[in-house]
Parts: sequence; C-alpha cells; structure tokens
Amino acid sequence: MSGTNFSVVEAGSFSSLLSMSKDPIPGKNFLKEKLGLTGMEVSLNQLPEGGTVPFYHKHRENEELYLFIGGRGQFQVDGQIFEVREGTAVRVGPEGVRTLRNNGNKDLYFIVIQVQAGSLQQWVETDGVILEKPVTWSE
Repeated sequence: MSGTNFSVVEAGSFSSLLSMSKDPIPGKNFLKEKLGLTGMEVSLNQLPEGGTVPFYHKHRENEELYLFIGGRGQFQVDGQIFEVREGTAVRVGPEGVRTLRNNGNKDLYFIVIQVQAGSLQQWVETDGVILEKPVTWSE
C-alpha cells in the first residue's frame, strides 16, 4: 500500500526471515527498494543460534546503526569484541571494520539502518513541526 507521502510493506515476522527471505543473504530483508526509501537503507535480520556473518566489512560513505531486539551475540569492530542483546544499539562509522556472531542459545534479531555519514542536517528538535490540528481516528 502507498500514498503520496507514505509506503507500507508487510515484511513478516522476524522469526520467519531465514525461511522467507528472498534477498541475497539468508535471514536479511532489505527494505530500500520495497518501501522506496530515498535517504537510508534498512534491513530486518535474523541470525540463527551459532550463526555468524562470515566476513568483515566496512563502507565507503555510510554509517550503520544496529538495533538489537532479541537474542544475544557478540559484535566486533576494529578488533574490539563486545556483547550485544535486546536493547543494545551500536553505531559504526564507515571505516569501522565489523562483523558479528550469535553465541546465544536462540536466534538473534536486529535491525540495521544505513545512511551517509555526516548527512543529517536536521532532526526532531529542528525538523519536526507540531500541527495545530486535532487528532481524529475513524472507527
């Protein structure tokens, strides 16, 4: 579904990403094309128990924000290893060499948001506009 100022996709449950994902990486569902995103890339991710990202990577221009929403694992950036779990947020700059693994006893679920580093010129306090319009909902 979409309108002039919005688009909606049903991405499915996180627990079905491994079996339902048609993206090139199992367990990863990229949303840029599906939602027509113009300023970021977002992916929904499921990494099974014992799973690992089998390569290091970095970016030319984009920073990444990893939001962990279930399970636990370990993240590695520039050789530093730290624990991640539900509620952990990790920002990695473009040059940060990164990888992660699931060393927990259930699937690891996370969202990755990728955007050009240094591109944010406004945010909620400087970009948001509260409208003088009452909120209504149809039944």
